[in-house]
Amino acid sequence: MRHLPARKAGRRVVGALAAGLLCAAGLATPAAMAAPPRAPAGPTLDDGLALTPPMGFNNWNSTHCRAEFNEAMVKGIADIFVSKGLKAAGYEYVNLDDCWALPERDADGKLVPDPVRFPSGIKAIADYVHAKGLKLGIYTSAGTKTCNRAGFPGALGHEYSDAQQFADWGVDYLKYDNCNNQGVDAKLRYTTMRDALRAASEKTGRPIVYSICEWGQNKPWEWAADVGHLWRTTGDISDSWGSMLSILKKNLPLAQYAGPGRWNDPDMLEVGNGGMTDTEYRTHFSMWSVMSAPLLIGTDLRKASDATFDILGNKEVIAVDQDPLGKQGTVLSSEGGRWVVVKEMRDGSRVVALFNETGSAQRIATTAEAVGLPKAPAYSLRDLWQHKGFETAGQISASVPAHGTVLFRVSADRRWVKNPPAAELAVQGSALLEAGKQTVLTTTLTDLGRAPATRASVALTGPEGWTVRATSGTSAPLLPSGRTLRTTWKVTAPADTPPGSYDLSLESAYRSLTGQRISMSLPVTTSVVVAPPTGTSALGDLQWLTAANGFGPAERNTSNGESAAGDGHPITIGGAVYASGLGVHAESTIDYYTGKTCETVTADVGVDDEKGTRGTVSFEIWADGTKVASTGILTNAMPAQPLSADVTAAQVVRLRVTDGADGIDSDHADWADAKLSC
Repeated sequence: MRHLPARKAGRRVVGALAAGLLCAAGLATPAAMAAPPRAPAGPTLDDGLALTPPMGFNNWNSTHCRAEFNEAMVKGIADIFVSKGLKAAGYEYVNLDDCWALPERDADGKLVPDPVRFPSGIKAIADYVHAKGLKLGIYTSAGTKTCNRAGFPGALGHEYSDAQQFADWGVDYLKYDNCNNQGVDAKLRYTTMRDALRAASEKTGRPIVYSICEWGQNKPWEWAADVGHLWRTTGDISDSWGSMLSILKKNLPLAQYAGPGRWNDPDMLEVGNGGMTDTEYRTHFSMWSVMSAPLLIGTDLRKASDATFDILGNKEVIAVDQDPLGKQGTVLSSEGGRWVVVKEMRDGSRVVALFNETGSAQRIATTAEAVGLPKAPAYSLRDLWQHKGFETAGQISASVPAHGTVLFRVSADRRWVKNPPAAELAVQGSALLEAGKQTVLTTTLTDLGRAPATRASVALTGPEGWTVRATSGTSAPLLPSGRTLRTTWKVTAPADTPPGSYDLSLESAYRSLTGQRISMSLPVTTSVVVAPPTGTSALGDLQWLTAANGFGPAERNTSNGESAAGDGHPITIGGAVYASGLGVHAESTIDYYTGKTCETVTADVGVDDEKGTRGTVSFEIWADGTKVASTGILTNAMPAQPLSADVTAAQVVRLRVTDGADGIDSDHADWADAKLSC
């Protein structure tokens, strides 16, 4: 990249600015930091356990009840905790989920480990794990049977015997599920096991962390702080963007109930299981950490990629989750799917998550004052995924990729002067291109720091064969605080470019006053699109831009089968069978490019009959970011409802299904006979 030559006089100005800023930093006294407030008051278990959210592993999300869940796997995970640095990063619990026991108790009413899966027994596994400086967890249910279809023994009526058996084995953590509970009051069932664990601990000296897993059905956050150390707030997570997003939204409002020894649990991590992108997994890990959630790895680490270990082992993000103040992050704003979530830290700093729920890159912004920091000349800003430090005059902003999260730790201290100015790199304009037609994009590089940036430059490149030409300046010798280098580009994809996603690369560079060179890059995802045909088309036959789904992929002309593509059934609502449409599972969004050439979307919508009496959903149609039609909450007992919307002049139409505000379980939703008229 070519830079404009700096004049000697310019260098003298830069030197004077540097001296002035250093002087100001030495003389300025940031506002005194108030003592951090205590975690929310209220009864808690006074046993000193789980003062920060538990971290470890649980096999269920990767193995379920398959044969690969066995003694060798558990020992292998413990080995990997040590060899891959996960133990050093804070992970300590290696937890067994359902299917570890035989289906029947022995003649004395005792639980029996499956001799095929665990030939050495549970105590031997605990000894192995303990020898590595780790801890062992186990699973059972607050019912007569566990949740697996095979129906392994639950602990209802056997609480004291089972708790004593766990303690004798050396178990350090109990996950206590909610299946086959025979209608017994939840508080009674879970309190009985609390008392049983306490009695076993007093007898053996073995303290056991207690994880309440009743799926948030009885609002445990309101009563369980002196019963367990953590409680599930939602139904089970699955390895999909829609599932993770739905759970995130339900857990965020519960911040007031979390604190040392009492944690909201939005379920285990799916990072590395393959159903989401690495960008989405970084969001998953970032937001769980900002929410002070337990971090229980749910992937088989014996098969994990380097990218998975990089995410799970990010110590700077883990430090957010494990901060001793124990405050769960709170939502500052969420307009248009652009979320700002703020977590107060014990040292007075704030962690700021800029989270982009939408399917396209978004600029998300806030300020140091808005997140609760005192007034200061400037602020230190640490990017926790890039592992780089900057200074900002107060602006906290970034261009965040689709489904991505940028995580900053921001503090008001004098150390800011040692850092280069932060800068925001962004792209404006539509990322949708029709092959052979010229599209205009504008890139911006903005100095967010108190100090100016020097020798700033940008460059945009496209795939081979694409034409990318700058029509305005691409460099600036000096970029003062708050000023922007704005460059316009003309981009053309070759006329024979097939529809699909393509990445452009935006690169920038600048220098601090002390000469430090900072380089930045921003992937720019574009889509080559084709306008829909004239007339009326079945949406099940058209190519969509993007699709996100709660369980399994969205399906064309069948219902949603929750797992692999093509595993659905004929779309059926209220006994009526439809030959065409879309089968989805809440939370779900499907976007179509309409190119400002279409007028209406129509469909018969409802919960598919295949889920029996379960499922509550709501259908919405959006046109270029504006909701233009919706149904309200629909249940399986209701017949198909007609839904139509005027989408005239819209470039993108979105079909959205939400979960009816009661979780995403069994929410099979059909856009039956869905049509687009253009």
